[in-house]
Amino acid sequence: MVFGMKVIYVDIDGTICENTKGFYWKANPRYDQIVKINKLYEEGNTIIYYTARGSVTKIDWTELTKQQLKDWGCRYHELRMNKPDYTLWIDDKSKRIEEL
Repeated sequence: MVFGMKVIYVDIDGTICENTKGFYWKANPRYDQIVKINKLYEEGNTIIYYTARGSVTKIDWTELTKQQLKDWGCRYHELRMNKPDYTLWIDDKSKRIEEL
């Protein structure tokens, strides 16, 4: 990592698209939020999309998710599909997309 640059993990559902509760193919992008993340990418930060899609059902949503990110114009370095399913994430470094 270059000094001053950040590694930023970004959730997908409910952050850059509407939360469809498992009906991922129906998700509509939130372009206003995608613009924010793309700006962080353009500023030289490392963007890693991190999703729990399939964590419970064990269905592999990787190809659909990659296609959606491409179709929505998302700029990123990596996609990780192994985010745990949880109710609340408590972390001293977390921010909601609305805080950006």
